[in-house]
Amino acid sequence: MKLATLKEGGRDGTLIVVSQDLTRAVRVRSLYPTLQSALDDWDTAVSALREVYGRLSNGTAPGVFTLDTRALAAPLPRAYHWVDGSAYLVHVELVRKARGAEVPESFYTDPLVYQGGSDDFVGPCDPIVATSEDMGIDLEAEVAVMTGDVPMGTTLEEAGKHIKLVMLVNDVTLRNLIPNELAKGFGFYQSKPATAFSPVAVTPDELGKAWDGGKVSLPLVSHVRGKPFGHPNAGIDLTFDFRQLIMHAARTRRLGAGTIIGSGTVANRNQSEVGSSCLAERRTVETLRDGKPSTPFLRFGDQVRIEMFDEAGASIFGAIDQIVTPASSVRHAEAV
Repeated sequence: MKLATLKEGGRDGTLIVVSQDLTRAVRVRSLYPTLQSALDDWDTAVSALREVYGRLSNGTAPGVFTLDTRALAAPLPRAYHWVDGSAYLVHVELVRKARGAEVPESFYTDPLVYQGGSDDFVGPCDPIVATSEDMGIDLEAEVAVMTGDVPMGTTLEEAGKHIKLVMLVNDVTLRNLIPNELAKGFGFYQSKPATAFSPVAVTPDELGKAWDGGKVSLPLVSHVRGKPFGHPNAGIDLTFDFRQLIMHAARTRRLGAGTIIGSGTVANRNQSEVGSSCLAERRTVETLRDGKPSTPFLRFGDQVRIEMFDEAGASIFGAIDQIVTPASSVRHAEAV
């Protein structure tokens, strides 16, 4: 089943069920007006929504319309809880190597996570808005899951049962703001602007054999400035899968329905063959090889596209397709 949210009906949008090929959709206001309302009642909602999905597939659903991904918000336009991890320690190893630092042994047994801003997610085709190119604007292509209610102290065996939906992420980062923020010892804030998500969120069964209950074993494909940038496999070289990240996040608290858990930047050890999911990693490789980076961070007008395809070549989640845009032009457009 594939679900999305239209930019209509208020801040939380309108829940729609989307066809498998991402071309058609139907509103389900009479059942669940928003995705959050469905997640709050998931055990009942999933059956009702699957029935609509089946009718959409066989051509018997009323009110079907042609899907335009530009009209979509993030599947959850705002969420109660957004936890981003760093499950691919090969990425951490590489970045630390460039500055001569070792990865602490604890990183391999205790997941790295931080709680991000979740009050203002952006849609898959919304711009990446920044006030200055000097901030070091970067993409971070990731996979994320959405949970139902997760009890405190959930076990590894139980954690996978709480994964309700899967989606893609562009966790935009302002790299040049990170050093001063981390030096304060209190984590990210200004260096993490609004996060974008894929057009649709899918139930794990849509991934077929590529889903093993805790990870997606398919390439995550990124294009930057219209050119191929990376296609690392999201099921390879991750130190922690989503079950482990959920167990870690729920160690001392309950997680409410609609909690989003991110994988962190997808990265593989054979970076020279499969490319990267963020510019910082590419720049680190260049620094280690040449003594300095040659790939610039994102500039105004640059395009970022992130997508994942099934074995038949069909887009699973639709594409995150964004243009880097100065905040001044966005404010002007809003004022007009």
